[in-house]
Amino acid sequence: MLFFSLLFSLGFTTGMPPTIDKVDPNLSTIEKPLPIKEINSFEKETILKFKTDLDSVSISYANSKVAADQLRSRLKEDLRLGTISFDNIKTAFANQLVDKIIPHWYGTPWSFGGHTDVPNQGKIACGYFISTTLRDMGININRYKLAQKSPVDEAKMISCGAVINLINQDTPEKAFEEIDILTKEGLYFIGFDEGHVGYLLKREGQLFLIHSNYLSPVSVCMETLKESRVFKRFTKFHLVSISHNDILLQRWLDDGLVL
Repeated sequence: MLFFSLLFSLGFTTGMPPTIDKVDPNLSTIEKPLPIKEINSFEKETILKFKTDLDSVSISYANSKVAADQLRSRLKEDLRLGTISFDNIKTAFANQLVDKIIPHWYGTPWSFGGHTDVPNQGKIACGYFISTTLRDMGININRYKLAQKSPVDEAKMISCGAVINLINQDTPEKAFEEIDILTKEGLYFIGFDEGHVGYLLKREGQLFLIHSNYLSPVSVCMETLKESRVFKRFTKFHLVSISHNDILLQRWLDDGLVL
């Protein structure tokens, strides 16, 4: 139970509140997440030094992937019946990915050539972290093909034709201001010029970077975007929405291939 408690504590689950008119009471994935003040109360050393049985991690992660697939089936049926709106799909998808899939990966070591598909077993590069978690969320995507693309081409593939915002400023501070203006509550893909990729999460007005960090702690982590050392090294970014991308999420529901 300690392991699951910590995983739930690691999940950045506030913001993106569902605006649901009619919801199946059995649809437990659409839920109110932890307040950010509780999440921020954990010491980094406590999180990074936490160890657990690797077999338990594998089993727990496998269960999370099954839960994501079950969620997709329930949401597709509820949408067909008209008991939920597509906005509910967006919220549920983002919450499941950020709060149930990604937390397993925190602390997994970064490596330029890392491509493990099991959390905390082996190492993982930034591109493979994105492609693997999207695949394990249930998006029909070739994780090798996506991970080996440049940041801008990764953005194009994930966008499915949706708008890709180019941020090109003189300083990281100006870039942060533009990103803040361009984004609303939700999950995004962010490409750092030609050098790095990650998830950008906006919750309760705060911007967070979730990525396989090649700087300290040299592992998968979540950090505030403004204070990220990696972010401060760039001024050019490619930004595309994930949780507000209707085409991508419809393909997720239909198990359609993302090319």
